[in-house]
Amino acid sequence: MKLIIIRHADPDYVIDSLTEKGWREAEFLSERIINMDVKEFYLSPLGRAKDTASVTLKKLNREGIVLPWLREFHAPVIDEYTGKERIPWDLLPGDWTKIEEYYDNNLWHTVPLMDRGHVYDEAKSVYKGLDELLKKHGYERDGRIYRAVNPNRDTIVLFCHFGVKCVILSHLLGISPVVLWHGFCAAPSSVTTLVTEERREGIASFRMSSFGDISHLYKAGEVPAFAARFCETYDNWEERHD
Repeated sequence: MKLIIIRHADPDYVIDSLTEKGWREAEFLSERIINMDVKEFYLSPLGRAKDTASVTLKKLNREGIVLPWLREFHAPVIDEYTGKERIPWDLLPGDWTKIEEYYDNNLWHTVPLMDRGHVYDEAKSVYKGLDELLKKHGYERDGRIYRAVNPNRDTIVLFCHFGVKCVILSHLLGISPVVLWHGFCAAPSSVTTLVTEERREGIASFRMSSFGDISHLYKAGEVPAFAARFCETYDNWEERHD
C-alpha cells in the first residue's frame, strides 16, 4: 500500500484558506495527483487543507473523507524563557538539542515542557486515528509493525499539515517527532510518500520513499513558498527568526 501525505498549499492563516500563490500551488499539485489511481482521499477539517484538496477532487469528481485527527497538531507549550505559548516544533535548536530525551521516541514526551503541554495526549489521538485508518485498509498495528491482514497495492492520500505529518511519521518509523519537527521541512503543497514492505508474509512495515517532494512546483516554474522555514542567516531580517 502507498500512503501519500500532502501538506496544504501556501496558507493564509488569517482566513484559514490559501494565498493567491497557494491556489496556484494547489493547481500544479492537482495535475500530479489526478494521474494517480487513488483508492481514497482523506482531509483535515481545516480550510487550508480542504481548499488544497478541492482542486484535485473537483477535477476527479471525487469527494474526500474528513478526519478530525488530521487537523494541525494542537498542543501548545509554554516557552520556558519567554513565558509565552509556542508550538512544539518551533523550539530553538540551542535549547532542545541539549536534552537527550528529545531524541528518544519513547521518552521525548517525558520532558517537563512537553508533559505540561499535554503533547503526548494529542500525539496518542493521532496514533489511534492513524491505526484505525490503516486497519480499515488492511493493515493492523502489532507492536512496531503491521499485520498485513488484507495486503494490497492501494494508494491513499492524506491532505493535512506539517506538524501532524511529523507525528504520523514518528508513529510509522519509530522516530521522535521532536527530531522530525525540527530536522525536516515540508514546503507547502509538498508530497511525502510511504510504501509498505512485506518481506515476510503477513508482516508489513512502512518505508518512506520521498519526503517533502515539490517537483510539481519546479516543473511549473513556481518558486517554493518560504512557509515552515526560518532565516538561512541571522542577518537576514526579511526571513522569519522566531
